[in-house]
Amino acid sequence: MQGAKDEEIFFRAVQEGRVILSADTDFGTLLARWGKNQPSIILFRKGVERRPERQVELLLANLKRIEGDLKVGSVVVFEENRMRIRRLPIF
Repeated sequence: MQGAKDEEIFFRAVQEGRVILSADTDFGTLLARWGKNQPSIILFRKGVERRPERQVELLLANLKRIEGDLKVGSVVVFEENRMRIRRLPIF
């Protein structure tokens, strides 16, 4: 779905119970407007390498820690030196 519009990706993730992985902060805006607790989103931000191998490594190293948050609906933000978790819905 690389060429799909954000809204299309968002609604498909909800329908299929998936987590969105992105570096695009527009999904946070959609979640705020949506006011729901799904889909969960993982954002790779400031300073995180853009190479997919590095992102997968970072995700796998933290998956056990964030798994419960993703199941109930959260935004997980990976930055260079920290990780933030915010439960949904966003108001």
